[in-house]
Amino acid sequence: MMRKCIFILLLIAALPKAGAQSILEDTRKQLLSPDGHYLFTFYQKQFPDERKQMYYTLSYKGKTVIEESELGLLIENQLFESALAIPNDTSKLWGENLSLTAVEDKTVDETWRPVYGEREEVKDHYNELVLKFQKGGAPETEGNSTASAAGHGQAYDKRQYYYMNFIVRAYDEGVAFRYFFPEATNGLFLHIVGEQTQFTLPERTSAYYERWAQGPYELLSLNDWKDESERPLTMKLPNGLTVALLEADMVDYARMKFRLVKENTLQTSLYSSVDVITPYATPWRVIMSAEKATELIENNNLVMNLNPENEIKETSWINPGKVIRVTRLTQADAIKCVDFAAERGLQYIHLDSGWYGSEVLMSSDATSVADNRDLDMPKLINYATSKGIGVWVYVNQRALVQQLDELLPLYRKWGLKGIKFGFVQIGNQHWSTWLHDAIRKCAEYEIMVDIHDEYRPTGFSRTYPNLLTQEGIRGNEEFPDATHNVILPFTRFLSGAADYTICYYDKRLKTTHAHQLAMAAVYYSPLQFLYWYDQPSAYQGEPEIEFFDKVKTVWDDTKVLDGEVGEYVTIARRSGEEWFVGSLTNNEERKISTSLSFLDNGKKYVANLYTDDETVQTRTNVRVTRVIVDSHTDLSFHLKASGGCAIHLTPAGKEELKRYKRYRKNQLL
Repeated sequence: MMRKCIFILLLIAALPKAGAQSILEDTRKQLLSPDGHYLFTFYQKQFPDERKQMYYTLSYKGKTVIEESELGLLIENQLFESALAIPNDTSKLWGENLSLTAVEDKTVDETWRPVYGEREEVKDHYNELVLKFQKGGAPETEGNSTASAAGHGQAYDKRQYYYMNFIVRAYDEGVAFRYFFPEATNGLFLHIVGEQTQFTLPERTSAYYERWAQGPYELLSLNDWKDESERPLTMKLPNGLTVALLEADMVDYARMKFRLVKENTLQTSLYSSVDVITPYATPWRVIMSAEKATELIENNNLVMNLNPENEIKETSWINPGKVIRVTRLTQADAIKCVDFAAERGLQYIHLDSGWYGSEVLMSSDATSVADNRDLDMPKLINYATSKGIGVWVYVNQRALVQQLDELLPLYRKWGLKGIKFGFVQIGNQHWSTWLHDAIRKCAEYEIMVDIHDEYRPTGFSRTYPNLLTQEGIRGNEEFPDATHNVILPFTRFLSGAADYTICYYDKRLKTTHAHQLAMAAVYYSPLQFLYWYDQPSAYQGEPEIEFFDKVKTVWDDTKVLDGEVGEYVTIARRSGEEWFVGSLTNNEERKISTSLSFLDNGKKYVANLYTDDETVQTRTNVRVTRVIVDSHTDLSFHLKASGGCAIHLTPAGKEELKRYKRYRKNQLL
């Protein structure tokens, strides 16, 4: 009797369950990264009602990154179909019932040199898989292929069909995929109302949740989210991996965020619907994984690699640099800033909001200085030019929308070097397209751009490098604490440069002064604002300011030496033969050791060390120490809570060694 019961139970278990689905094995396609660490698997499943749905999984070094997750776009095209006398698509989800018709693959292995960046050369090495799908496509009949377009006497195809390619690229640095629609011959547009794209993470995954681009971070379980979260989204997986989800090449689409749709499953959430004409490619959805969180930072060229190459042929006018803001909008104060910039090795001054009138009024005219401002623009620009200093101006989007075509030739005539776009509208397709078109127009007039407020980069600076930087970060305008600051390199900075607006003398700072110094090396921004809330008069001869004087904003090489999300980070950057190193800790004190093994073997270097020390009798309590080091040296530091340290390394020739001996002798006296 027992055996009979067991047999019946086994028989029942073997029967198809209601709603059971099966993988269509002929659609299972896999893609490996060049080093074999990433494995992306695509397949379709067949449901009992004959529906087909697309899925994928992703692993890294044999560990699960993404469990089975849905793919597809949400398209509502019935109105367009009806208008063109094409039969309506009756699918519940547009991505159902796509038929795989062809598969293509290729490998690309090359390098390219950016106009500027964190490295002088970028490797672009990936394997690519293109899966070609067709939806619909009834056989041609006399009734559906010979109707003429109203009023034009030209035949068009009235069959209900679509083509879509699913493109996957596997790099050693991460995996990216997008949807591409070849040109349609039946006249249909695409009304995209969302994405079906999902990311199902292993149980007990936690994420650095951030509600808006300039918001604070919270480390939350996926299932404890309150609302959408920003991108990049960095997560800690229970298998020890650190994973980031990003977006690349978003120029004429709607901005995405991530929304929890079911337990442990995130879905791409678009700001608004999108209307496109084929051929058209959606932005890349990007997944990066790392056994050590610092590897994410080391691999941050991935977003740039997923964008088209530079479109600006002559780029000598694109000059990154350091800048001080003119907050008191008078001619005298602007002149003081020019003099300070020239003395302290800065390249630009910036006239902040209000120089042409109220930034929030549509009536303000950005073609002239406001009547209540004591500013003579031609004299100021000529004086700055004589000192080798360029001038930037802030212009709110309200003025840019109305006056951009008038402003650009005028600003070029004045000799302005750049515009900071203020309070840009972001999110929907219209404003995304407007913004990137505005950057293209600025390039035509050789004007550089910095975008403030909520805009986050997706790699457009590769294509139009006149876009030097952008905010989209909770920076020193809001004085975040040190823990926030050591989350940023592993989250926001994965997507590109960020204008954090470093301060130094302001009493509202929640970090030490050495922490602020070190940020100039840790945080990448080709246009780096220093002294954000400070006036030139704040400087009283503090010796450590020489680090700000000498630090660069773009680099020949970058190495991430150590760190952990939200705890600490150490990054070294090279310009020519000089190295600049920054270490930041969170709100807790910390002992760190920094190996200088990245230095050239056999060379001696002068290491200028800038550390917090309350015994130093200056307002800022920063000690400057100089030592001779080489590639075998390990430097140890005890960082104060909310502190940091900065290092400037220069090759030590005979004269430098002599000066060092004199320096050490004076120190001992």
